[in-house]
Amino acid sequence: MSEQTAKKELPACPVETTLTLIGDKWKVLILRDLLTGTKRFGELKKSIGSVSQKVLTAQLRDMESNGLINRKVFPEVPPHVEYSLTELGWSLKPILDAMRTWGEEYKAKNA
Repeated sequence: MSEQTAKKELPACPVETTLTLIGDKWKVLILRDLLTGTKRFGELKKSIGSVSQKVLTAQLRDMESNGLINRKVFPEVPPHVEYSLTELGWSLKPILDAMRTWGEEYKAKNA
């Protein structure tokens, strides 16, 4: 199935659509890290921690194909690649802020 076909077959439920795009643990953490600014692959990998290089690469490619992040390659050796949020990616900030607030409140009540 091509990417264009997959995009046309998004779920009817808007919540399910959102989860389809960012419902993976790694994607949410990537978004969290990019909210503070542009990052290189190594910075993302270090910040996220236990994610493998293969999985991080796949998640970044998927997010790029869905229009959530930009990938900028600099023509130098070794390769220099930077990732940043697109306007669509930035539109997820209120959702991530709400998740952070909820998590903080949950931890405060259940610590």
